[in-house]
Amino acid sequence: MVRRTGPNAEIAGVEYDSRRVHPGALFLAMRGETTDGNRYVGKAIEGGATGIATDSAAVFADVAKRNAGIAIAEIPAGGGRRAMASMAANFFGHPERQLALSGVTGTNGKTTTAFLLEAMLNSMGRKTVLVGTIENHVAGVVVPAPHTTPESKDLLALFREGVDAGATEAVMEVSSHALAQGRVYGLPYDVAIFTNLTQDHLDYHGTMENYFAAKQALFNGELGAPPRTAIINIEDTYGLRLAEVAQQAGAQVHAYGLSSGDFRVEDAQMGAGGMSFRLITPAEAVEVHTRLTGRVNLYNLLAAAGAAFARGLNPEEIARGAASLAFVPGRFQTVDVGQAFAVVVDYAHTDDALRNLTALAREFVDHPSTQQRHAGAAGIGGKGRVITLFGCGGDRDRAKRPKMGRAAGEGSDFVVLTSDNPRSEDPEAIMADALPGLLATGTKFVAEPDRARAIRLAIEAAHPGDIVLIAGKGHEKEQVLRDQTIPFDDGAVAAAAIRELMGVRA
Repeated sequence: MVRRTGPNAEIAGVEYDSRRVHPGALFLAMRGETTDGNRYVGKAIEGGATGIATDSAAVFADVAKRNAGIAIAEIPAGGGRRAMASMAANFFGHPERQLALSGVTGTNGKTTTAFLLEAMLNSMGRKTVLVGTIENHVAGVVVPAPHTTPESKDLLALFREGVDAGATEAVMEVSSHALAQGRVYGLPYDVAIFTNLTQDHLDYHGTMENYFAAKQALFNGELGAPPRTAIINIEDTYGLRLAEVAQQAGAQVHAYGLSSGDFRVEDAQMGAGGMSFRLITPAEAVEVHTRLTGRVNLYNLLAAAGAAFARGLNPEEIARGAASLAFVPGRFQTVDVGQAFAVVVDYAHTDDALRNLTALAREFVDHPSTQQRHAGAAGIGGKGRVITLFGCGGDRDRAKRPKMGRAAGEGSDFVVLTSDNPRSEDPEAIMADALPGLLATGTKFVAEPDRARAIRLAIEAAHPGDIVLIAGKGHEKEQVLRDQTIPFDDGAVAAAAIRELMGVRA
């Protein structure tokens, strides 16, 4: 039951951060994971808030007693984010009801799948909002993305901006944190996509079952109505379970997999500069040509194709859309300044993602083809070695660190173990956690906590025909340290190291 007191107030905005409160705003004070917004109610009132919604009975009583001119409401404990979603939706005029929403969730592949689906929709002239890890798009305009899935207030503001610009579709990456915290409560998803589930974020979820339970919330109606259509990878063990959950919730399920499901692949031909394959759909088969490559991207293309089909595109339109996407920033992105070996920057930051990345690299160096040699990616196409640089993020799941070490060692000929956003932890302690898994493989390696020096070591180790994988940060442009955040771009650092090395060798 919600208690209210104080005068009726005209609301000029909804804010959950007291630093963003402006005159006429409603401030939502709720307990979060790291702080309690109720501590900042006084600051919000000083900032001009005319309304307060709080999940604290004590704060409700205090504001009601001391601030007669403030409208105050008490919301149920633990219901802050649901209340924010409802209030923000009302304030922005329910833009979520004016967009066809497609949500992508899973451990790996969310970003590429979202970019592909957006490209397919855009190729048909549909204006879109894209919400993701790398960046957000609003009807073709790129805006920063501070979080993979924003808080509901920020998300609905983005939707409002998109609708006002003529957007009719929204494509979202939906993180497990956002699902567990209810940041997407009440959003009416038309299509929900599941890519896969491997170990990640257990620092937050605790167990794989809890992690899976968070993902289920996008499909079972826990946060609102279930999606009309669910696109699910049934070659993933958790995907098989999720297909049953979605079906029981009333969603239409389209399954996909490389060799099974409603959407599948035949006759795949891969090269460094792209691939082609025959896409089997419930309607008809179609030839697809794309500048993306690798087994993992076949899964991403299938996921996007299933979602695009659910949004009314036919197979030929899906194929045209797939061909229109040149690359996804930080996802198997090549660094080419004329060197005789390949350098690739990739976001891979789990053991599963490292296995996929090194397997793709191994395929290129072990099985050269005419297509690869003429693909325009320097150095790929000759018999060579896989050199992998990786690190593990600080203040994150420690249990996956040795698994990442093992994955890197098993897939590589030489490994450079380094730092990757250590945050509040000691970089060398993080590296020590990854070391047992790497040592168990017997693969040669060096350890260097300074990431810039580590990248140079990986570059110096490369010979013609090798491929250097710089894994972990991908599109990120910063390195998060204990006491500061510094500019850091893996691709730019690698390019500078290559140029310097080429100058020395010349």
